[in-house]
Amino acid sequence: MSVRFEPDPAVTPEVRDGICQLWADVSNAGGAVGFVPPVTPQDVRSHLLRHLAALAEGGERLLLGRDADGRVVATAFLTANWHWMSTHWLWVSTVMVHPDLQGRGAGRALMAEVADVARGIDGIIGLRLTCRGGTGLDRFYASCGYREIGRAPRAIKLADDELRDDLTMWLDLA
Repeated sequence: MSVRFEPDPAVTPEVRDGICQLWADVSNAGGAVGFVPPVTPQDVRSHLLRHLAALAEGGERLLLGRDADGRVVATAFLTANWHWMSTHWLWVSTVMVHPDLQGRGAGRALMAEVADVARGIDGIIGLRLTCRGGTGLDRFYASCGYREIGRAPRAIKLADDELRDDLTMWLDLA
């Protein structure tokens, strides 16, 4: 299944609802995107609305992936830094690929597209993201060229008896 990527798409109700559905699908499949299953599209909507507000203000950019039928199957948000000493790099967040596409190269294609979009932004020399330890995501991001630059032990609480490390990864673009 091929994925067509769109930087900065128009955020129509169909796109908004598609991202909510994707976010719920990824979360319910065990994806580390800010929720613990079970979740519904309605559960993630308020978090998406924060991203959409930042998009409208110009502080974030959206990279959207669609399948051949036009269904939203991938996302990544690129967030600018507000502090003048950090405006030369971007945060990457809410990186999602539909569970049906896992292991088929869509995630690697998404991350390559994220880097390409960032390289097209004047003055950007790097990308930074965080990921949940114990998921293998650090190995995935490393295979995409990122390196671990920090780790906060037990900083993510999934349940009272389940704490995970919060890893920070960096990709040099220049």
